[in-house]
Amino acid sequence: MQEAVSNSDSSSIMKDWVNKYSDNMFSWALHKTSSKETAEDLVQETFLSALKSYDKFEGKSNPKTWLFSILNNKINDIYRSNFRTPVVNNFSDLTSFFDEKGQWEPEQRPLNWVGDSEHLLDNQEFQTTLSQCMHKLPQNWLSVVQLKYLEERNSQLICQELNISATNLWQILHRAKLQLRKCIEINWFKK
Repeated sequence: MQEAVSNSDSSSIMKDWVNKYSDNMFSWALHKTSSKETAEDLVQETFLSALKSYDKFEGKSNPKTWLFSILNNKINDIYRSNFRTPVVNNFSDLTSFFDEKGQWEPEQRPLNWVGDSEHLLDNQEFQTTLSQCMHKLPQNWLSVVQLKYLEERNSQLICQELNISATNLWQILHRAKLQLRKCIEINWFKK
């Protein structure tokens, strides 16, 4: 168990940790949230939380591990918060993709993506377009997509974390993929 540390000692230690770990933490938060401002806020909140609960840090793990654990919890809080934000859908009505029989409307039918689509994610310009399209999704849809495909979380865990049913999860993912496909076609393949 770590000995009691005075406030000035904990402040000094925290300053050292800020110097050592803040760049890595910012990079991680930026990767997870795709927002510079959100990443900066999350890192700051992490250090504030760590300072407030420093007396609970037992020193059994590396300080970086402890700080990243706090940061990851804060990132998850952002995902949960974004998911609970009401959907404001800037996209056209989803039913416009399909006719009354559930068939693709001719003008909505997916394009055949020609070219080297296998290596699209290696293309920085495509990554920028994909990121822009992702951020056009409603926040709660974006949270689900990030958890499923960027965090590679298990669907059951996502459902538990966001308190949604498996059916709701798959419906959100389906709708999000339709919108992403359409946005990518318009902003990448048709340009």
